[in-house]
Amino acid sequence: MNAFIEFIKSLDLRNINDISVVLRTLVAVLCGGIIGLEREHKHRPAGFRTHILICIGAAMTTMTSQYLLTLKYMHPDNFLCDPARLGAQVIAGMGFIGAGAIIMTKGSKVKGLTTAAGLWTTAIIGLAAGVGYYEMALYATFLVIVAEVIFSHIDWRILSTSRTVNIYIEYSTIENIEQIVKCVKDYGAQIVDIEITKSTPSERPCLSAIFVMHMTRKIVHNDLMTAIAEIDGIQSIEEL
Repeated sequence: MNAFIEFIKSLDLRNINDISVVLRTLVAVLCGGIIGLEREHKHRPAGFRTHILICIGAAMTTMTSQYLLTLKYMHPDNFLCDPARLGAQVIAGMGFIGAGAIIMTKGSKVKGLTTAAGLWTTAIIGLAAGVGYYEMALYATFLVIVAEVIFSHIDWRILSTSRTVNIYIEYSTIENIEQIVKCVKDYGAQIVDIEITKSTPSERPCLSAIFVMHMTRKIVHNDLMTAIAEIDGIQSIEEL
């Protein structure tokens, strides 16, 4: 065992060499792939390959920075640029890719924020892997998976029992408003606000509204939404 440990130390994996470059790239692929698999499983816009490519690119950036820094020390008079700026540009540039994953639905609901944040974090994990900070790269990957898998269930449980809920409903006629109000009152909930919106999908024209409701803890959101969906003329219903 001691001989193996000494062999690992002799490889000098913290510095730039052929073996460390391969290891850093593999760690970037591993970390990006683990996060990407979770996103792919949930059918998110950025999935397995996207996260791997981002993590590899970020790792290459910091390895290139280290290589340029070595050249700078070897030739200080002929080297005027700052290699540390490459990593900073990755962090800033990921904002453009993340923005492409964020969309706003017809009910004014923003989707893709978690995916965008995951892409940004994956890029930083790639920077850590590229600089040889293997422990942080693997530890951060573990925390990202915990946040996206375990914490998502906690988030869903909190939202499902929340007293205030926003529901987006598409309906056929204005009379459906009265039926929805009656159904909500029958369940013991209270309508705090109604926002009438215009929605004209390409398939068919329809009316839509966003209901802000206050519920008691005894009311299950899905039960109320199911009751509203059974009203004649209701075309779609979605919790925001």
